[in-house]
Amino acid sequence: MCVALVIGNTIGSGVFLLPVSLAPYGLNSVLAWLFTTSGVLMLAIVFATLSRAFPKAGGPYAYVELAFGSLAAFIVAWGYWISIWVGNVSIATGAISYLTPWMPWLATVPGASAALTLAVLWILTGVNCYGVKAAGWVQSVTTVLKLLPLIAVCGLGVALLDRSHIQALEGAPPLSLSGTTGAATLALWALLGIESATIPADKVRDPTRTIPRATLVGAIITALICMLACTTVLVLVPAKTLASSNAPFADLAVHYWGQGAGKLVALAAAISGFGALNGWILLQGELPNVMAKHGVFPKMFAHDSARFTPTVALVFTSALVSVLVLINYQKSMGNIFTFMITLSTSACLVLYLFCSLALLRLLWTGYLGARGARAITLMLIGILAAAFSVWALAGAGREPFWWGMALLACGVPIYAFMRLKVRRWA
Repeated sequence: MCVALVIGNTIGSGVFLLPVSLAPYGLNSVLAWLFTTSGVLMLAIVFATLSRAFPKAGGPYAYVELAFGSLAAFIVAWGYWISIWVGNVSIATGAISYLTPWMPWLATVPGASAALTLAVLWILTGVNCYGVKAAGWVQSVTTVLKLLPLIAVCGLGVALLDRSHIQALEGAPPLSLSGTTGAATLALWALLGIESATIPADKVRDPTRTIPRATLVGAIITALICMLACTTVLVLVPAKTLASSNAPFADLAVHYWGQGAGKLVALAAAISGFGALNGWILLQGELPNVMAKHGVFPKMFAHDSARFTPTVALVFTSALVSVLVLINYQKSMGNIFTFMITLSTSACLVLYLFCSLALLRLLWTGYLGARGARAITLMLIGILAAAFSVWALAGAGREPFWWGMALLACGVPIYAFMRLKVRRWA
């Protein structure tokens, strides 16, 4: 279930559209996948190492608090929490859009898409409120279903890709540092979520072994499948078709396996989105619950149900997602919504940077107990992971970066207010 949480949260509905975004970069995208996969695997090692040494609820929040104190931990977790529920709006609406081939009325009946999006959101919120094991089963089943078409596409790629297909891409934009950087930034956005298994640590059996293994295995499987599947679509679907495609994986399936296969791929993309939404709903409740138990978030979020689920945090955050879904339904708000998604990605990358720095600090202070060659290796991985995170933040663009910093700064008065209340209660 932990592996499914990592894979399921990382592979959402976005990967099924990624080849369209990567198409203008040509062969640069192939190199970008290799570079991004290496960076993501280094981050996975960072989270695996920290979770093995400190298997605490809240994951990244606990690591940053231990290394840099409660203020830094709160600011990072605050931005990450916002990135989760804002991103959930994109996942939910994207998943519903893939159901259009099966439910054409979604595109024609006013409000139908928003209504179904809200229905799915609250059904999955109910599953998470019922219990973490129920959410884990949903995550496991949807992960298997979403991987089937991607593995099929990977198999097609292994069977058909040859030198001639790669040569066809060489006529596109030439290899360049800027082209590879631009493509790698897009590829990275499809691989966010590798830290997912570390957050509900208090609900995982044998967390010191389970979480690190799930993080590494999930990250490796996700990166390899996404890299091969997206590259297969990129080189096998004609460039003109890909440029105007709304469902590149479905187009590939239709070309090689017929119309029925195309509809099945569209259904798998919807299931993929639902699975990712289920996993991120789990995290959107766990994080404020842990923060509240540390006294830096309103006390009501610390409430657990009889089944040990953060019901208040789950319901409150899903209500915020519902508001954004309704706002996004008004087309005039579309640009603001798109900007918020980019903003949330920047907040997620800040968390990656601080966790990489936390690893370095905890190594330096001896908390991890690593010595000799292991300490040197972990130090090198931490430095490279931190550099990769800084590079990714720079690639997200200047405006989203500064707005992201402003978003994090908004958490400072909230932290100060909550600490003041804690002192008064004491």
